[in-house]
Amino acid sequence: MIHREGNRLLIIAGLLLAGIVAAGWVYWPAGAWLVSIVCAGLAIFLLYFFRNPVRSLLTPSAELVYAPADGKVVVIEETTDPEYFKDRRLQVSIFMSPLNVHVNRNPVSGTVCYQKYHRGKYMPAWNPKSSLENERTMIVYQAEQHQVGMRQIAGAMARRIVCYLKEGQQVTQGADMGFIKFGSRVDLLLPVDAEIKVAIGDVVKGNVTVIAKI
Repeated sequence: MIHREGNRLLIIAGLLLAGIVAAGWVYWPAGAWLVSIVCAGLAIFLLYFFRNPVRSLLTPSAELVYAPADGKVVVIEETTDPEYFKDRRLQVSIFMSPLNVHVNRNPVSGTVCYQKYHRGKYMPAWNPKSSLENERTMIVYQAEQHQVGMRQIAGAMARRIVCYLKEGQQVTQGADMGFIKFGSRVDLLLPVDAEIKVAIGDVVKGNVTVIAKI
């Protein structure tokens, strides 16, 4: 299944690549096979990048926080959030390489009580400063008795963050909430008494891996 964010780009890229292949056969017959192979490789990569695997939650739960993205856990630390919470939070950061699924999903069910987009830099997403200095969107969910924060963060390659959520919206755990194109990072900001279920270096999957119990 292809994510809707890829539909327009894939059509444009498909037409462009088809034109390049056709021009190769007309103007450079000796190298046309090489051109065709390279263009086919690019098309396959784009299809792979915009894939959207169907993953239904096996155990929806108000106590569990599921991974909002595919990738590798690169940060688990206590930090202070200066934007919304103004207090100490447990931060769990997931780095998404260009080969990961780039769909973002709601880690909890509840109400979106805060959503704000920030322009910023494009430092590598693994840089600790990227959480507060890169282009990003901050979302806060009111999940029963707890609030869970989430940042979508652009990286050195990612130049577009898409967030479908609005303040006051009721959301369901596991549903698609956005997309980040071409490498990025997602931060979760959890209550300090949350029980973390992952370790640094773990590879996680959205809607599959439990990040924490609150």
